[in-house]
Amino acid sequence: MEKGPVELRMVTPIPDGTGSLNGFADASRSQYEGTNGDVEETERFLPDGQVNKPGKQFTDHEGKASFGMSVFNLGNAIMGSGILGLAYAMANTGIVLFVLLLVSVALLSVYSIHLLLKTAGIVGIRAYEQLGYGAFKTPGKVAAGCAITLQNIGAMSSYLYIVKTELPTVIRTLLDTDKSAWYLNGDYLVVIVTIAVILPLALMKNIGYLGYTSGFSLMCMVFFLIVVIYKKFQITCPEEEENLKSYLNETTLWNVTQAVPLTTQPPPDAGNEQCVAHYVTINAKTAYTVPILAFAFVCHPEVLPIYTELQKPTRRRMQKVANLSVFTMFIMYLLTAIFGYLTFYQTVEDELLHRYKKEDQLILCVRLAVLIAVTLTVPIVHFPVRKAILEMLFPGKPFSWVRHVLIAVALLSVIVTLVITVPNIRDIFGFIGSTSAPCLIFIFPAIFYIRNVPEDKEPMRSPQKIGAALFGLLGVAFMVMSLGLLINNWVSPEAGGSVGGH
Repeated sequence: MEKGPVELRMVTPIPDGTGSLNGFADASRSQYEGTNGDVEETERFLPDGQVNKPGKQFTDHEGKASFGMSVFNLGNAIMGSGILGLAYAMANTGIVLFVLLLVSVALLSVYSIHLLLKTAGIVGIRAYEQLGYGAFKTPGKVAAGCAITLQNIGAMSSYLYIVKTELPTVIRTLLDTDKSAWYLNGDYLVVIVTIAVILPLALMKNIGYLGYTSGFSLMCMVFFLIVVIYKKFQITCPEEEENLKSYLNETTLWNVTQAVPLTTQPPPDAGNEQCVAHYVTINAKTAYTVPILAFAFVCHPEVLPIYTELQKPTRRRMQKVANLSVFTMFIMYLLTAIFGYLTFYQTVEDELLHRYKKEDQLILCVRLAVLIAVTLTVPIVHFPVRKAILEMLFPGKPFSWVRHVLIAVALLSVIVTLVITVPNIRDIFGFIGSTSAPCLIFIFPAIFYIRNVPEDKEPMRSPQKIGAALFGLLGVAFMVMSLGLLINNWVSPEAGGSVGGH
């Protein structure tokens, strides 16, 4: 029998005498034990006496998502449209440097999630915004909520922008027509896909229910990876001159569609010079790939909501979900980059699919699979934004379907309007990704950990807090570098590249 919504029970933070806030004071301390300052979370998140039902978790409902479904959801949150540009990133860094950077950012992402989960376990809160409140009161909660909202609106807009630009081409190719019909208009198609597919999924109350669609989305991306590997052994390099001319025509079409100026093209007589794999490459575009890779594992706004939905939610169990999700995406990213790069070498495009022949039927299926994948990712990314708005505007309010539906409709309306009306939103995505992403990945987890973990558990000079402080400084460096590259790109567009995004 399905239970009705249970009101979220918040415990007022009580000073513990050390200058830090502890969400449950002495009653909560009995729930944690550890040595050398390492705090472990037990199976139950609240003492049994604080809720009516024994074992009830700190959430507005019982966690129902299995371990596998949680991995699907978090993996789908990590997997962004940026996977299409990883081969291009490898072309501008070289194989060895790319692998080193990818390994580094994967490990940093795991460490960042570790900080979030440990902070949440100690404070007794599984909401990113409430961690901000525990650290800096209302300004901290607002800062976290705004960063989540900006980052995820940018991500959702980028996914729908792919639908706007790619879906008309897929339909036109399937129908084998050049006619101008309403169903070939990207603006209409974005509205239809949003209403018919995204809105019903976004209206689901619990993120755990999206595990099935997340699994299907990931399978679509696995199909994309398989085809990329298969095409490596089908396409020879250097290509015939007529194929290269066809590529130039298609690239021009794609760049016009995306309102991106076409600058330089690989010459037809490049021959073997264009088809040599480089292990380390340093050029004007190398610096642009660093923030792109750094943001390749952005999933932090979704971590705590998925943690809340997890069955038997302990910190160790959720850390395993995160580790498996990051490792799986690392393998997919690495294989996509290597085989995409070794197919086209120096002639690879910033979006890998644009490099293949448009009339290739197998690639057409891949385009359709990518469209399905990004469409099904939007509801996952939508969930933390709605939660952030609720935390900022309606804290402590019981669940309301009317409020739930209105927020979802308003959010999707804003995103669709942005996608339709803004002709070139790459710079907007770049600015959002260069500001909110470093905050969510590096700066906030580090600061929230330092401020929320009591000093009697971990002094300020402890290795854990010193490591968190250095991690936060790394995030500041990433933000400065990303903004610098973005401004340089605005001032000197010929420098190329794009920064940020997901």
